[in-house]
Amino acid sequence: MALAPTPPQQRPTMRHSSAFLLPPPSPSSSPAPGGGPADAATVALVVLNQPLPRFAPLLWSRGNRPAARLLLLKSFSACSALRVCADGGANRVFDGMPELLPGQDAGEVRARYKPDVIKGDMDSVRPEVKEYYSNLGTKIVDESHDQDTTDLHKCISFIAKNSTFADKSNLCILVLGALGGRFDHEMGNINVLHIFPNINIILLSNDCLIFLLPRTHTHEINVERSIEGPHCGLIPIGMPSTSTTTTGLRWNLDNTSMSYGGLISTSNIVEEDKVTVTSASDLIWTISLQN
Repeated sequence: MALAPTPPQQRPTMRHSSAFLLPPPSPSSSPAPGGGPADAATVALVVLNQPLPRFAPLLWSRGNRPAARLLLLKSFSACSALRVCADGGANRVFDGMPELLPGQDAGEVRARYKPDVIKGDMDSVRPEVKEYYSNLGTKIVDESHDQDTTDLHKCISFIAKNSTFADKSNLCILVLGALGGRFDHEMGNINVLHIFPNINIILLSNDCLIFLLPRTHTHEINVERSIEGPHCGLIPIGMPSTSTTTTGLRWNLDNTSMSYGGLISTSNIVEEDKVTVTSASDLIWTISLQN
């Protein structure tokens, strides 16, 4: 017998923020208002085998910020404590970081942006790239024996089991290259969000970001309107939602049913700095990123 969903008023609140994408402030800047999991979280970065988004160096360098500055700058207290390349993602870092930083010496850039781990079935990473990073101390984890899970699934499992992240409630995993390219790969990456609903995983591309809104919580999404929006969507992937209620959108939902073959909330518009969502089913939140 299925259990009845928890009434909205009894659900804990989960807060979300994209402050990790804000450009670096000056050392004298005041902490940014708002906040969410990525503001004070321990951040792990995963790079998949797709072209790097323009902000890849920004997210990578979070781990290089001095501790004193991290204490002062609340919105930048997220630092990439672990950087994992999923198989051919190592090629993207090796080739792509120098392209994103054209004014710098390519060799120095490659040495500076060194992944901590390369993990996957090793059918995509070029031998010379694997050897280069291995010589710099990158850990190589060959999982070619496992053909039942995707490279992203393997990376999330590895991070979740890493002793660095004892408090999983404080863990935020940023995934670069999860969107774009083959549609089946995209759907596989979205499926990983549903496999690990208790881990805050954010999929990013140049154009948008997405993350899961578990039905077990009410959600407050702090919108960084200087870098994201206005277009957004709430999508019930996997099962219909018999009831979804929102605030902060141009076309809010009021106890609205959503399902494929019926209504889904796409091409909606963010109208306020905070969006709230309560739903009877898990939803995917997506919002556009500005250039």
